[in-house]
Amino acid sequence: MGMETRAFDLSVSTYGEVRQHEYEVVILPWGATEPHNLHLPYWTDSILAHDISVAAAKKAYDDDGVLTMVMPPVGFGAQNPGQRELPFCIHTRQSTQEALLNDIVASLHHQGFRRLLIVNGHGGNQFKGMIRDLNVAFPDMMIASSEWYRQVNAKDYFEHPGDHADEIETSVMMYFHPEWVRLEDAGAGEGRQFRLQALREGSVWMPRDWSRVTKDTGIGNPMASTAEKGKRFVEATIAVYAKFLHEFAAMNDSSQLYE
Repeated sequence: MGMETRAFDLSVSTYGEVRQHEYEVVILPWGATEPHNLHLPYWTDSILAHDISVAAAKKAYDDDGVLTMVMPPVGFGAQNPGQRELPFCIHTRQSTQEALLNDIVASLHHQGFRRLLIVNGHGGNQFKGMIRDLNVAFPDMMIASSEWYRQVNAKDYFEHPGDHADEIETSVMMYFHPEWVRLEDAGAGEGRQFRLQALREGSVWMPRDWSRVTKDTGIGNPMASTAEKGKRFVEATIAVYAKFLHEFAAMNDSSQLYE
């Protein structure tokens, strides 16, 4: 018999529920607060990172008995130039995110947890440097990071995958929360490319000025989105995550991570 979803979702769980279980892995969803074209919620990155995480945690338990707790999502991320000018778009500095992650890890470590997976839903968030620093402060804590939208090849599931508020995010939101999608309001999501070849191809990087690359804040046409596409993509994504959670839970310390 499967366990109730609230056993894996701290946002709706209780101490009465939590204290009955020994959790092996903790997932921290991390998103942002920003416009998503004209048709998706500001909190899309946080909502989808959270919902994917909960679905993956449930599948890991149903398939292999792995107990994972999904923390409430962190809803603030790093923004590009041209985004902070938009109403209610919140930019958090790298140092702010690092301080918050440090406090979360310190609390979890103090409570005895040793395996943490960040499930990121916002392309502007970068955790590698933070995790390296945390490995110095908490050498026995295994911390991994991931982007939920990169677990499988989006081109196998969507006609027009893009970068932001595109067919991927729209379809997945339509699967989880169709009542929050206003596809009839969506803009075309047309994005301008860099003129310089190295920037366009990604061998050199700098942040895109959002006010110059898109008129509706979206990059990627969402018009072909469907809940069925979202369902297929979610199922494939959580299968990858569930396998990782099963393998990660078996690691008692970082030495076991290597062949």
